[in-house]
Amino acid sequence: MLIINKKELKRLKNNFYNKKIGIIGDMMLDVYFRGEVKRISPEAPVPVIEIDSEIFRFGGAANCALNILTLGGIPFPVGVIGNDSNGSIFNSLLKEYKIDTAGILIDEDRPTTTKTRVISDSQHIVRIDKEHKNYINSSMEKKLLDYVKSIIKDLDGIILQDYNKGVLTPKLIKEIISLANKNNVLITVDPKFNNFFLYKNVTLFKPNRKEAEDVLGIKIKSESDISKAGNLLLKKLKSKYILLTLGEGGVAIFQEGMDEFRIPTKARKVADVSGAGDTVISTLTIAMAAGADILKASYLANYAGGLVCEEVGIVPIELDKLFNEVINERNSL
Repeated sequence: MLIINKKELKRLKNNFYNKKIGIIGDMMLDVYFRGEVKRISPEAPVPVIEIDSEIFRFGGAANCALNILTLGGIPFPVGVIGNDSNGSIFNSLLKEYKIDTAGILIDEDRPTTTKTRVISDSQHIVRIDKEHKNYINSSMEKKLLDYVKSIIKDLDGIILQDYNKGVLTPKLIKEIISLANKNNVLITVDPKFNNFFLYKNVTLFKPNRKEAEDVLGIKIKSESDISKAGNLLLKKLKSKYILLTLGEGGVAIFQEGMDEFRIPTKARKVADVSGAGDTVISTLTIAMAAGADILKASYLANYAGGLVCEEVGIVPIELDKLFNEVINERNSL
């Protein structure tokens, strides 16, 4: 069992502060409409919901940026939004949290990627997605790359957060990985299916079980399946580390020349897994930037992911809560 001593925890926590992390990928707005169902519509056999509240939150790569902020770091989000009302709300959230806006560009040809959830009595009634999945155009691609080049020497780490919504093009992926490696900036990836094998030679690559199954064409059920998948990804991607997330099975860590390492899940009461992947990759990245080795960073990230799963809705992890919980668990052993 991996245990981090109090002195090391204190050092790591202090080192989280002011780490500058670029988050490049698909920026999203999450909208929650909450209300009551009191009757069925006379127009069609569907419920009529009387809305009591509207809640706007960051989603996707923007949720990573918020997690970096609440973990004591300084996020630099890089992506696109539309010239629409949801884009205005997105920008107002950035200003509310005092997050840098220089890397958020407006694309007149795309909507702001928005996921709207309608909820009544804690029950999802419907989710409405507004998005374009085609790749951004070459002009937008160049502007994003130029911005990353302008800040690369100031960054302690980069997260590539891919939701297959079109921001991370093959060219952008290749150029940013090359840029990070040339400048000795650690770079981590939370992938999706389309660009999966384009993310070669990064510091850390973090797929979940389903993503690994889909791209490898196998079912990951047994312990030997996990080992086979992790080592195969390590070989194909030439990443320094592979971190395979396994839901209730915790995480499996792979690195060249070292034995596989497993960390069990930390979720005690799962309420909602939404956003947990964003929290895990954010915590991993800032922890490694703060000087944690891969095992300690993975332990903290796995713990952070478990904590946010206990909350309803997409919420970021708080620095004090994470370290207090880890210390309390250590004291109880």
